[in-house]
Amino acid sequence: MKKLIVLFTLILFRTNIFSQKDTINNPVPTQAQLEWSRMDFYLFIHFGPNTFTDLEWGKGTEPEDVFNPTNLDCGQWCRIAKAAGAKGIIITAKHHDGFCLWPSKYSTHTVARSKWRNGKGDVLRELSDSCKKYGLKMGVYLSPWDRNHPKYGTPEYNDVFVNMMKEVVTNYGPYFEFWWDGANGEGPNGKKQVYDWHRFEQTMRSIAPNTVVFSDIGPDIRWVGNENGIAGDPNWNLLDTAGFTRGEGAPPNDTLNHGNVNGKNWIPAECDVSIRPGWFYHAEQDDSVKTPQELFQMYLKSVGPGANLLLNVPPDRNGLITGFDSAALVGFKKLRDESFKKPVTEKRFSAPSSTYNIDLHQSKKINCIVLKEDIATGQKIKSFTVQLQLKNITVQTLHESTVGKKRIITFPSTEIDLLTIDINDTKAKPLLSEVSAYLIDENLIEQQ
Repeated sequence: MKKLIVLFTLILFRTNIFSQKDTINNPVPTQAQLEWSRMDFYLFIHFGPNTFTDLEWGKGTEPEDVFNPTNLDCGQWCRIAKAAGAKGIIITAKHHDGFCLWPSKYSTHTVARSKWRNGKGDVLRELSDSCKKYGLKMGVYLSPWDRNHPKYGTPEYNDVFVNMMKEVVTNYGPYFEFWWDGANGEGPNGKKQVYDWHRFEQTMRSIAPNTVVFSDIGPDIRWVGNENGIAGDPNWNLLDTAGFTRGEGAPPNDTLNHGNVNGKNWIPAECDVSIRPGWFYHAEQDDSVKTPQELFQMYLKSVGPGANLLLNVPPDRNGLITGFDSAALVGFKKLRDESFKKPVTEKRFSAPSSTYNIDLHQSKKINCIVLKEDIATGQKIKSFTVQLQLKNITVQTLHESTVGKKRIITFPSTEIDLLTIDINDTKAKPLLSEVSAYLIDENLIEQQ
């Protein structure tokens, strides 16, 4: 009897192992990437000398005193971010002009040389403290290009950049994301820098192992290939990076937009886009802020295909987010709440399958379906079909591609009593963790 029990246990153990092997499909996300994927939406803050000079790319020759936000309130930024439903804030700690929003020991072009708060101000400190106070995660954008630093264009500048990374991580972290811009132009000596990307990566892995790092090719998060807030369909969280470099040597934009179906690395897409035509604040753009409806459409086209949305909201010369932007953000939050707060039906699944049925038990109208794949075991679904049925008759069939961490599908309102999802093509045993259906404002569907 004991031998039979032991044999039966071994069979169960082996079956479970083989089942897991069939389900897992490498590459898979790290824990930090998984946590990042759950954030969906957060804010970008472009702020610096450009805010006061009406430039998008500063020249690096601007006097430090040009930076003087008389009423800076990072708490206001955080309160607006919370009201918008954003999960965090990423700030341009140093843009291409080289101006540091913190009193760096490795540059003379910093807030310490400005008249703002008599040279005692520190934007990163104020934002770090405010994010902690309001329960938001913080991220940092640090441009390697520096149009001011005298060592830019020499090997010594790589030391400078590494020290700056260590400085901001040590003094103001932890961060949920660290943003590298791939731009590489000339410095004050007329030379371009040969970036030591390998060293930069090693540094970040050493000092901030739980922080995901963004660039064209990651190593953790990739650029989506446009600045319009649109992720590809299909959208793979996978990317091949061999033979490519950041900046001009990056993969084609179309590849960045869609990813690679059999990519060797887990590098999901982030959609960076501005609420205004420009990235920095310009007063003449106060009447060009995207409407709540436009932001909602952007959400459907970024988070909808499974990417994250990084929405830029630039503070004005007072150091405050304007009422134009905050009103649009609050309206955007209201639309999301009204659309997704109460599902018509929802169901969770725990076992892999090729067919998922959701019985509504009575006829109801829907025009939006949200699907979630268990990406902890990899992204596996290559294509699927949604059957909308009423009284045993299929009234509409939707042919779709990838799912990923979240997939939002919208269509004209349809009355159904049964929803069937068939997985047509997959890389391993698929697992939809959740499916929910909604009836959202039809006008939002028509604008798509």
